[in-house]
Amino acid sequence: MPFDFEEFMISGLVLVRPKRFQDSRGFFVETYKHSEFASRGINEQFVQDNYSSSQQGTLRGLHYQKAPAAQGKLVTCLRGRIYDVAVDIRRGSPFFGKWAGVELTDENGLLLYVPPGFAHGFLVLSDRAEVLYKCTQEYSPDHERGIIWNDPEIGIQWQNSAPMLSPKDKELPFLREADMNFSYSG
Repeated sequence: MPFDFEEFMISGLVLVRPKRFQDSRGFFVETYKHSEFASRGINEQFVQDNYSSSQQGTLRGLHYQKAPAAQGKLVTCLRGRIYDVAVDIRRGSPFFGKWAGVELTDENGLLLYVPPGFAHGFLVLSDRAEVLYKCTQEYSPDHERGIIWNDPEIGIQWQNSAPMLSPKDKELPFLREADMNFSYSG
């Protein structure tokens, strides 16, 4: 099996370790294989890929799309290092408002699966980082929402207290004021 799957304490979040085949020329890795993911309960159809390049100190997030355009994401860092974070925003979840974070790098090759019902964001730790993520729904500006990165009720332990933010991300609401329509189904 070319992947190891590790579930976080927060149900739904999955850390994926793909197997790297390395030699003197470099490496080869499968980053997604539907049959392998489906056998582990991630039976998603990915319909859009997004690619970003950002400089050190950039924080993108915390973003999500409301249902019916809610997105699941499979995130990896192709170049550099990021601190990738997901926040459970499913009402009724025992983990509502809780977060999990993991460092994704070009060296460790890890992927993070973030299902619908989570806000997602990342902080660039290296000089530059290139991030690729597959999405289960296409981008829908009418359903796009977010939560402010430094909401004290969530308490994410970012490694930068003054990150570079887009004007839009600076104006995002706190979790308690956010427009969301997700429910926890157990």
